[in-house]
Amino acid sequence: MSNILHLWGIFLGTIIALLPIINPLAAAVTFVAITEGDTDAHRREQARKGCLYMVGILVAFLIGGTFIMNFFGISIPGLRIAGGIMMAGVGMGMLGAPRKSGPDQDEEREAARRKVDISFSPLAMPMLSGPGSIAVTLGFTSLAHQVLDYVAIILGICVVAVASYIVLRLSDRIVRLIGPVGLNAMNKIMGFLILCIGVQFVVNGILGIATDPELLRGIRDAVTSP
Repeated sequence: MSNILHLWGIFLGTIIALLPIINPLAAAVTFVAITEGDTDAHRREQARKGCLYMVGILVAFLIGGTFIMNFFGISIPGLRIAGGIMMAGVGMGMLGAPRKSGPDQDEEREAARRKVDISFSPLAMPMLSGPGSIAVTLGFTSLAHQVLDYVAIILGICVVAVASYIVLRLSDRIVRLIGPVGLNAMNKIMGFLILCIGVQFVVNGILGIATDPELLRGIRDAVTSP
């Protein structure tokens, strides 16, 4: 029973952590802009392929996360703190003033619009699976201790991908229904959630360092030594 609850916790935690930072509602606005004039069938194909690429990218970082951490000598608390700082930065940016469209953004959108296939870039990366979602996925490697844990995380990623696909498929209707004010409000809510998750990651990382047995043993030896 406890193992089932543990798996459910990892599964739901993956969805709750990834969904705000991927933020398919924000991606929907850009998706509408860069697929303007495309047929419905082409948009559907681009959305499907983009979400599949997103799953592939995140699962690759999830499975290879342990190797990456060992290769670069990154500790679990260090990964949590770095990922938390990155997420908190993204959240603060989303809570700030809305970004105004400028020449650079217009050029990027125009370049994306000229592409025949935008499913991998810029849709899958960096819009759906950017540095923030990759950092979160790497952070979940610290919670995976058995094969079923990885399966639960991958299923959570797949659920987020399905939700993103649905939003992208309905992007035209969503943009018209919510409008710019509603999208800005949703962006603020998502930013606050991301900020909270990022701060919690940093807290967990600091607690992991503070409760490290080797560190505590060294402090105890230093205090008790004559």
